Amino acid sequence: MSRRLTPKQRAFLEFLRRYSRETGGWPTYRELIDRFDYRSPNSVTQNLESLLRKGYLDRDDDGYRFADVAEGAERPQGIPIRGIISAGRLQEAVEEQLGTITLDMLFPDLDRIFAIRVSGNSMQGVEIFDGDYVLLLDDDIPNGGIGAVLYNGETSLKKVYYDQYGLRLEPANDEYTDIHIRPDVFEEVRVLGRYVGHVNRNGIFKRSDARA
Repeated sequence: MSRRLTPKQRAFLEFLRRYSRETGGWPTYRELIDRFDYRSPNSVTQNLESLLRKGYLDRDDDGYRFADVAEGAERPQGIPIRGIISAGRLQEAVEEQLGTITLDMLFPDLDRIFAIRVSGNSMQGVEIFDGDYVLLLDDDIPNGGIGAVLYNGETSLKKVYYDQYGLRLEPANDEYTDIHIRPDVFEEVRVLGRYVGHVNRNGIFKRSDARA
C-alpha cells in the first residue's frame, strides 16, 4: 500500500506533530474539528485511520501515537537536525537525531502567513526581485515597514509611511516613484499583510529590518 500522503493528510499529520512538540500531548477531537473546520468527528477518525493504514501512526489501548517511519518512506517535511557542533574550541562531535527544522519554527505565526508572487523590480533595493515569492503576515504594517496594500483594485508591495496627508508608498528602486494616497480616497486602501520574508531559488529569507 502506498505511503504517500494527500496534501490534506500531510497538513493533518504536521498539525499533530506540531501540537505534540509544543504541548507534549495530543489534540482533542474538538480541537481537530475546530482547526480543520470539519463537520463531524467522523472526519477526524477518517484522517487518523488513513495515517494508521499508511504507517505514520500506531494504535494501542491508550490510543493513537506516532510510528517510527521506515527507511524509504516519504521524507518528513523539514530539515533534519543531525547533531551538535562546537562554535568555540575543538570538541568531540555529537551525532544525534534532534528532530527537524520546519517552517513553523522559522515563522512562529505560520498559520497567519501567506505568499504572493512578485511582478516587477520596484523592491530590488531590499533584495526582493521579480519572480520571488514574498511572505506576508496578516497584520498591520508599521510606519516605514514593508507590506502589501490594495488600492482601487490594484495591489502594491512597498515601504509604507503614514503622515498627516495619508499614506506614502515608497519603492526600493530609484527607477520607480512614490505613490501618494490622500484622505479623500483613504477608505479605499486595505492592508493585505506585513512582509516577513521571501522565497526564491536561492532559499528562504527572513526580514532583516525590525520595522518591516
